[in-house]
Amino acid sequence: MSFHVPEADRIRVGKLASSSADGNNGAFLLRVGRDGLFAIASSEGGWEHVSVSHVDRCPTWDEMAEVAALFWDPEDTVIQFRPPASDYVNCHPYCLHWWRPTHADLPRPPMWMVGPRAAAVAHG
Repeated sequence: MSFHVPEADRIRVGKLASSSADGNNGAFLLRVGRDGLFAIASSEGGWEHVSVSHVDRCPTWDEMAEVAALFWDPEDTVIQFRPPASDYVNCHPYCLHWWRPTHADLPRPPMWMVGPRAAAVAHG
């Protein structure tokens, strides 16, 4: 399992420029969805993190799933948080986030609580 960035989508010029020397940290213009998404990735402070935004709408679930697949392996678990109201920060009205701790496995509910596997296969 590993965190990785889509190097082909990395922003390499301008104020948000980075290079492969920055590792998994940087800004990216992703060819995801009908008109693309902007992402900022980091892997410091004990967390892997990708913020995902669009200029005038929130990313869809399908777009978020595609972004997760660009940055993590298929068997990695990543999550979105709803923080307590006292910790809530909103710097961009159309930004969502993926998170994964680097030093712990995320707990997950048992599959039987999520839904029947046959239904997931039929719709996936």
